[in-house]
Amino acid sequence: MSLIFKRKSVRKYRDERVPDELIENLLKAAMQAPSACNAQPWEFIVVSKKEDKEAISKMHKFATPAREASHLIITLGNLNESKVHGMIEQDLGACNENILLQATHEGLGAVWLGFHPIEDRVLKLKEYLNIPDYCIPFSVICVGWPESEGEVKLRYDKSKVHFDRF
Repeated sequence: MSLIFKRKSVRKYRDERVPDELIENLLKAAMQAPSACNAQPWEFIVVSKKEDKEAISKMHKFATPAREASHLIITLGNLNESKVHGMIEQDLGACNENILLQATHEGLGAVWLGFHPIEDRVLKLKEYLNIPDYCIPFSVICVGWPESEGEVKLRYDKSKVHFDRF
């Protein structure tokens, strides 16, 4: 649980490239996520070119961290690989969380930028990266060396826990 309690959303990064082997570690962690019927319906686009990060950072008002990140990991849901209708979002959510936890383990900072299901965001990303129709651009995860350590706030709220019944 200590790793879970260290994870936080990091939106500001140092101007220092993350080594490819650490990005590969994040992708290995992503692919260890549980998925409905073990379909593993994910694919990834790794973006590191400055002009691409700049373009993606302008796709919606909350995407600005993409500009300064070392890498962006775009998680895609492959509809041809999904075995249980309506579960792909859960599969990709677990996949994303694994990336975020592995980033924390590696000493990296990361933040999950939501794209799906907001249609204009999805369409912009699909068009820009030439993503085929059978793939849903689910999210963009910004990854980099954190500019500062920052503080993690504990969020446990006992009033939100109900035993046996509401």
